Parts: sequence; structure tokens; C-alpha cells
Amino acid sequence: MAVEKAGETAHSVTGELLFDGFILLGAALVFVLAFRKLGLGAVLGYLIAGVAIGPFGLNLLGDGEAMLGVAEIGIVLLLFLVGLELAPARLWRLRKEIFGLGLLQVILCGIAAVGLVLAGTSFTLAAAIAIGLPLGLSSTAQVLPLLQSEGRLRTPSGERTFSILLFQDLSIVPLLTIVAALSRAPADPGAPPGWLLAIYAVLAVVGLVLAGRYILNPVLKIVGRIAERELFIVAGLFTVFAAGALMDSLGLSTALGAFVAGVMLADSPYRHELEADIDPFRSILLGLFFLSVGMMLDIDSILTRPVFVVGMAFALVATKLLIIFLLAKAFRVATRPALAMGMLLSQGGEFAFVLFTEAQRALLISDEAASLFGAIVTVSMATTPFLMLLSARFGGVKTSPRDDLDGPEASEPSGAIIVGHGRFGQTVSQILRGANVSVTLIDSKPDQIDVSGEYGRKVYYGDGTRVDLLREAGAEDVELLLFCQDGSDFDAERLKPIRHAFPKAKIFVRAFDRRHALAIGESFADRVFREVYESSVTMAREALDQLDLDTPTIENTEEEFRNLDRELFNRQAEEGDMQAGFRRMLEEMQPGAMWESG
Repeated sequence: MAVEKAGETAHSVTGELLFDGFILLGAALVFVLAFRKLGLGAVLGYLIAGVAIGPFGLNLLGDGEAMLGVAEIGIVLLLFLVGLELAPARLWRLRKEIFGLGLLQVILCGIAAVGLVLAGTSFTLAAAIAIGLPLGLSSTAQVLPLLQSEGRLRTPSGERTFSILLFQDLSIVPLLTIVAALSRAPADPGAPPGWLLAIYAVLAVVGLVLAGRYILNPVLKIVGRIAERELFIVAGLFTVFAAGALMDSLGLSTALGAFVAGVMLADSPYRHELEADIDPFRSILLGLFFLSVGMMLDIDSILTRPVFVVGMAFALVATKLLIIFLLAKAFRVATRPALAMGMLLSQGGEFAFVLFTEAQRALLISDEAASLFGAIVTVSMATTPFLMLLSARFGGVKTSPRDDLDGPEASEPSGAIIVGHGRFGQTVSQILRGANVSVTLIDSKPDQIDVSGEYGRKVYYGDGTRVDLLREAGAEDVELLLFCQDGSDFDAERLKPIRHAFPKAKIFVRAFDRRHALAIGESFADRVFREVYESSVTMAREALDQLDLDTPTIENTEEEFRNLDRELFNRQAEEGDMQAGFRRMLEEMQPGAMWESG
């Protein structure tokens, strides 16, 4: 009998979960599709879907708070992916933008938002701080996917925007600490003192970093040899959950644990594999997070003060836009990109909902205030798609990715993949085609794809330096991977995971100059080709020919030049010094000024 009752209970729970999933995913599908078609973004679609099915809408599902606990795993996964972007080399290169521009943005926008709350309400200073500081943050979930889909994340403007978002994500832990310090809730007598928590935090971070280096990376190497895609997913989720669980057991932030887990794997050659495998889970759970936030919005309290909600939302957007614009100008950003950056980051962010919840638990704000300012954040997010339309006119990102371009998953099997179909890539592809070698062409610039299409060349859209996208293009089976995009924009570090993911393929890379070629090196690529090297040698040869020098002299001179160049390059690579061998080159072949950067 007990077994039968247990079976019935399990069956009932399963049926309830299936029904809830049907409602949640169905609402998300309908509203997100509609809002994406209207160019208003997925985040707003999820929020409105939550309102529609929640207790203040059709009341199809009532327990948004319970779902929020599960959906917050999406925030944890988001911070893990943010940590994966923090490879030390990139962190150092962007240090000025992250810890200068990002820090100032969080402080100034937070203070300004606190002022807005104090001016527009009768809240205490502690309550205004608990609400205002989160309002200074922007929506990583709204802005970052847009930058990625447009292939603009590694442009100067995109990297500055990413730097601000990154520092905002880093600031979550200090902001949670501020809310805890202001808390009016009774202290937990069993809770450890603050100094002990600080020691726990340091020990946990050190332990996670050591575990990543001496345990996780060797495990990932084994997984890589086995080549089971599912094991990468298991390993990635295990890492996130283990780090989060460790922090939670110590009374610390699970988000901090996930972030540290990402950072400790940022240098792993399998970083892009993990990112590609974890991202779908992050997307789904983050969508559920926004759904649950929409379900918990108290529409009645909003309808009683619609002017306040709309007015405060627009005041927030205008204030942040102005501050970010002025900050960008102070960091010597041109006027139009600075204005576009302000428009892009002017909304409230998803972490505001997390911090509002913590402020409620700390008895700093009421449930009604949290819902009211949650609505203000939602309205500010709703302005972003319209500001995108304006930002496109000021050198900002486009409002939405092109939906008429095929991705490389639609490509046929080929012998070579060419990334970049500009003037350099076009010549390479034409010669390979002339030798009856089948090629797959990939480019991240829609305009270039359109031009190539006019001449009968099928070019697929995407960032060809991403491991997951190359795998979709069939890189595991090709003999050649040829990176022909503009060398000045190509980050040599991106070749490391590609080399590990596709060991069978020969990798050829177009380099901007000698320094760039040295940065790439033989460890990342099989051959590196400087952009103007061959054309300059050809021009010099033709010039000597015009001087009526005999052919043997011309050929010997060219051969000597190439041999000396090769010797110099090898010595510079071995010693890591651009001046290595320079004196001998000056002595053996005059003039030598071209060796400084060519």
C-alpha cells in the first residue's frame, strides 16, 4: 500500500512538473518569439510572459518565488561564464577599462541612483542605498548577447562595454556585503563573525584555484582525449555546482564561487569547449529567472502609481546615459561611440532583482517597494531596444543580428576552412578552388558576405575563431584551417583552444607584422604569413630588375634577404627580444630600418 501511495505521489509530482514546464516554456516561446520579431529583445519577452502567466495575470502558475530559487542557478552560470572570459592576459590588457571606467561607472551611477530614490521617495538612507546601488548596474543578459551576436565584442567599443559589464558583475559581491552590513534583520546567533567569514572566503578562493590547476585541468585533458561531448557538459556543471556548494556551505555567495570557478579555468585550453557546453543551460535558466521575476511583479501596486514608475524609469535611463557618456569622453572615447555606449548601458540590470530580494530579507525595504522598483527596472529594460535604434546611428551596435545569413552548420563537408573573406581571404580561396580543393568560407561581417554573394561565393556568417562554431563547420575533419581575417584585429591567444580542439588540421594564420607573427609563434600555428612581406619582396625584385641588374644577382639578393629574415625571426622568437640579431642584420644588409616593425 505504501509503495502504491509513493508511486501515486511521484506520478502526481511528475505530472505537475510537466504541466508547469508546458506553461512556462509555452509562454516563453510565444512571447520571446513575438518580442524578438518586434526587435524588442528576449529579456523583455520573458518578463512579460511571466506577468501574463503569474498571479497578477492569468494566474496559471502562482509560485514564482519557489521557481526563482531554481532559476537563480542561471545567474550562477552567467557569472561562471563571465569568469571564463577573465584570462589573465586579457584582464591585464583591459585593466584600465575594467578597473578605471568600470569602477567609476558603478560608483557614480550608483550614487546618482541613490539620489534619485531619495528625491522621489520618503525612504530612509539605508533603504535608498539598498535600492539605488543596484539601479546603477546594467543588464549583462541584455547587452552581452547582443554584442556577441553582432561579432562586435572584440571591437574597441565592444571591449569597453564588456569591461563595464564585467566590473558590474564583479561588484555584485561587494554590493551584497553592503546590504548585509545595513541589515535590520535579527542576527543569526549561530553565524560566524565577519572576520572568520573573510578568512573562509580567502581560503576557499585559494582552494578553488589550486583545485582548478591540479585537479580540474588534468581531468579535462582526460575528457579531451576521450572526446565525449557529454563529459565536457558534466565536467563544466560539476565545477560550477561544486564551487557554488562550497561557498554556500561556508555562508558565502554561491555566485562568488561560480565566478572563481570560471576564473580558474580561464587559461584552460578547453575554456571555449566549456563555454559552448554550459551556455545553453545558462540561457534557459536565465530565461526562467526573468519569467519568475515577471510572475512576482505586483501589477496592482504599479497601477496605483504609474506616473511614478514611468517617470523614475526614464529618469534612471537619462541619468545613467549622461554619466556613462561623460565617463567615456573622459577616457578619450569619440563623441558618437561614447553616446552609443551610454544608450547601450542606460537600463537597469537583472542583478537588481537579486539585490532587491536580499534587501527584503535584510528588512531594509518592503515587498511592495521591491515590486515597485522591480517594475522600474523592467520599464528601463523596455527602453533599451528603442535606444538601440538610435545608437546604430552613432556608431553603436546594430539593433538586431541579421536573420537572413546562414551559419556554418549549413555548410557541406570540405577540405579546408577559410576564416575571413576579405581581399586576403578571397585570393587564398580562389587559388584553392582552382586546384579543386573544396573550401568552407566564414566571415563575421554581413556587408562582406553580401559583396561575396554578388560574385557567387557562399560565405557563412559567424565568429570563425570560436571552437564551437568551427566544430559546426566540420573542422574536426578538415586538413587546413586558414585564418585570413585582418591581422590587426586577431588575438593570438584565441588560437590556443583551436589548436587543442583540432589537432589534425594544419593551421595557417595571416599576421599584421613581425611583432604579431612573433606573438602567434609556432606553438599556435603551423605557418604564419605577414601581410605585406611577399608583396614587398616582389616589389623590390621588380625594382632591381628595372635597374638592369642581372638575374643571378637579383635572385641571390632575394635569397640572402629571406635567409637573414628567417634567421632573425627565429632568434627573436627564441629570445623573446625584437632587438635580437638586429646588429648583424644592419651590418650584412643596408639599410636596416625596415627591420624595426616589418
